[in-house]
Amino acid sequence: MPALEGAGLIALHLAATPLAGDGRLHWGTVGTEAADALPGDDLVPDPRWAYTLGVDVAAPPAAVWPWIAQIGQGRGGFYSYQSLENLLGCRIVNTTEVLPEHQHPVVGDEIRLHPEAPPMRVAVVDPPRALVLVGAPADVGGEQGGGAATWQFVVREAPGGGSRLLTRGRYDYSDDWGSRLAFGRFPLEAIAFVMSRRMMREIARLAEGGA
Repeated sequence: MPALEGAGLIALHLAATPLAGDGRLHWGTVGTEAADALPGDDLVPDPRWAYTLGVDVAAPPAAVWPWIAQIGQGRGGFYSYQSLENLLGCRIVNTTEVLPEHQHPVVGDEIRLHPEAPPMRVAVVDPPRALVLVGAPADVGGEQGGGAATWQFVVREAPGGGSRLLTRGRYDYSDDWGSRLAFGRFPLEAIAFVMSRRMMREIARLAEGGA
């Protein structure tokens, strides 16, 4: 059952956090990808922690972009452990189709992770290369000016007609409990790793035609 699989992986990674080091922060990246400047980095210029994950896609960027463009709750979903997300009330439906009505995000659009949680907002749209979402700790009870978080999706051309799909999160927050709980490294890093790895692999599969 996917929910049990996802929950088990998260529990395992949470338990392993003291021993995990920084390996999860750059899973799947090659060469300098983890350190490369990406669109949206300037929105959180001095993060307290960050990650960059990467995956190969045997399809061109134009085939990857539609799945990124429609990401979000009430849109195309997150292509991850849907049943686990819905146990938490997220009401996610992960589509396996390109949805024409969600193919044209614009700066300022609200992208929700949960129907009752503050949304992230689209900060950068550069099809088929980049989509960047930004959220503020103040939105979830942190102090005003307490920082911000980004969720960055970048698609790069790769040799042979394929792509490299990168996702990056950058987190800054104040020291009050609200922003620390929402954006601090523990437990968010382990959860983000498990869910994002599943998401990226599924986007790759969909972009490749479901093969």
